[in-house]
This record gives sequence, C-alpha cells and structure tokens, in this order.
Amino acid sequence: MRLLLAEDSALLREALTALLERLGHTIVATAQTAPELCETFEHLAGAGSAPDLVITDVRMPPGNSDDGLRAALDIRALRPHQPVLVLSQYIADTYARELLTLPEAAIGYLLKDRVSRVRDFAAALETVANGGTVIDPDVVQHLLADSRPGPLDRLTAREREVLALMADGRSNAGIAGALTLTDAAVSKHIGNIFAKLGLSPIEENRRVRAVLTYLQVVRS
Repeated sequence: MRLLLAEDSALLREALTALLERLGHTIVATAQTAPELCETFEHLAGAGSAPDLVITDVRMPPGNSDDGLRAALDIRALRPHQPVLVLSQYIADTYARELLTLPEAAIGYLLKDRVSRVRDFAAALETVANGGTVIDPDVVQHLLADSRPGPLDRLTAREREVLALMADGRSNAGIAGALTLTDAAVSKHIGNIFAKLGLSPIEENRRVRAVLTYLQVVRS
C-alpha cells in the first residue's frame, strides 16, 4: 500500500517508517504537523495519487492537542471514503467517538502500544484500507464500561465481549478462538446483538453499525 504518515516525533516517525516498509508498504510522504498533513494530502489527491491509507497521531503541532485528529476529519470531509488510521498514546473517549461515528467506514483508532503487536497492527492496516473499521480493544473495553443506560443494557456480558471483538475487526472464527466458543455459538451471539440493537437483517455493514451504536451512547 501507499501510505501517508503524520507523526511529529522524529524517532517514532522513523521507527514507524521502518516497520511499515518491512511489512511491504511504501511511504509516499510524511508530515510533522497537522497543517502539513492536510497540505500534503491535498497535493497528492490533486495530482491523482491519493494514498491508500493515511496514518496520523492524534496529538500534533501546532496545538499539540487533537490537531492530528482534526486533520484526519478535514481529510475525510474533503474525501469521504479516504481510509484513515489514527494512533493515540492514551484512551480518549471523545476522539474515538467523533472519528468512528463518521458516515463512512475505512476508519481505525489504535493505541500506540498496539503497534508493537506487529501481526495485529498489520491486520488493522489491511482492514482499514479495505474499508473496514478497527477500534483498539482497550478503547472498546473502556467505552463499554463507561457507557450510559441505553440499548447496550439489553446485551448480556458474553454479548458485550463478542461486540468488543467485533469492534476489533475480528472475524467470527477469530471471535470463537478468543472466547473458546464454537462458530455456531458466535453466530448466535452476533444475531442476538443485531436483534437487540434493532439492526435489520437487510441492513448493510451491520457489524460496524453495532459498534457505532455503543459509541453513540458513551458518556461525553
């Protein structure tokens, strides 16, 4: 894949570049600030060579707050289907919720610690680039534990565990392996989740909508 990488720390930027290249990807450009990220993306897209995936830190200059996230949202406003993966040092509910409730998928939110789990990180890159949604499992658990009364109250503890793994981008087989369940049991749990959240059998991408349902009821 062709990647645009935004990270203000030179050390981490070089480390990520080396890892991504080792995974077989090409870094077409890098950015050290949020404005530079937007400008670089606009230049690439305007030349007809938009990257397959944008990877950015949440905290970026000039404000060193949520500038990287804001840049990601600006990019998605410009190009709604552009795959974007945001990396964060800490769990930040508001950041995850705002990013992951965009109208299109092809979105990822990972804690930086997840990068060291190379297999998981590589799978996340592919999932987001192919139009899927990936949420760091630790973020999922935090948000689920911190949710307001609402649709999620109808889920059992096991269904919440399944939903958390769905948010991590796991397949049914992956969920079965993680929870030591049969594929049939996982399918039944997922069917129950869809039913309890009011997701129609004919609705597209119900897995992502199930994840977004709980994000929309998380406390601000």
